[in-house]
Amino acid sequence: MKKVKRTLGMMALAATTVLTVSCKDVNKNEPAAPMSNEMHQESMDDKDDMAMNDNQDAKAEAILNDYFNLKDALVGDDNDKAKELGNTMAQSLKSFDASNYSDNETSELNEIIEDATEHAEHISESDIKHQREHFKILSKDVTDMVAITGTKTKLYEQFCPMYDGGTAWLSKEENVLNPYYGSSMLRCGKVQREIN
Repeated sequence: MKKVKRTLGMMALAATTVLTVSCKDVNKNEPAAPMSNEMHQESMDDKDDMAMNDNQDAKAEAILNDYFNLKDALVGDDNDKAKELGNTMAQSLKSFDASNYSDNETSELNEIIEDATEHAEHISESDIKHQREHFKILSKDVTDMVAITGTKTKLYEQFCPMYDGGTAWLSKEENVLNPYYGSSMLRCGKVQREIN
């Protein structure tokens, strides 16, 4: 349902943009400003936008990096490391500012971040079995976040049919290392799709 809403929201945003640009009233009685000033202003605005986007990209990439470190701790059956990394990820999530995205994206990102933060915090306080239960939902949240923020990194959505009726997670490597079973069923799963 979220994907349908997101798609409809993006289509509405695109239609609004096209209508705004095509219906813009131009007053022909006003003298035109020098072209070089317009170009200079646009390039300055573009630089500001790029700086904000780079900052947001860096924060989204930091969340992804924390997620992959947490996944690796679960793959290695390391409860203490996963607790530490759950806390690290919760802090990264709390520092993410979604206000530079569209209103719909901001609203959706805020919901995703709030939910993901709660699960990361639970991971920082739990035994490994409970960490893996929260990691399942955290993985969905991070996947939903990436659908909005994008990523420069090629990701693999992997899927284990055995864990809790079938469960997905993200990986930077195509090679399957299962965070839900760790050493007991390390290779259980398959690549479901590539992202990016």
